[in-house]
Amino acid sequence: MAEAVRWAKRGARINTISPGIIITPLAVDELTGPRGEGYRRMLEQSPAGRAGTPDEVAAVAALLMGPDGGFLAHFTHESKTEDITAALSKYLS
Repeated sequence: MAEAVRWAKRGARINTISPGIIITPLAVDELTGPRGEGYRRMLEQSPAGRAGTPDEVAAVAALLMGPDGGFLAHFTHESKTEDITAALSKYLS
């Protein structure tokens, strides 16, 4: 938050987007590959219960960067608060 306050004085906003699994060709390969069961468990346990799409992430980014997102600063947009390394080792081991 300190950086958000510091940069706000210069007119900049600090935001992050931390999505879960996004359906891309690589994600499809992972879901259908030998680690697919672990990835499906991650999806089932995520708040949305499904994978996201690139368009959904783009919509959040457009909101944050556009005029309607001017009030949002130091806001983290995420589907699961967990270190990715820990998540992968938990689901894919």
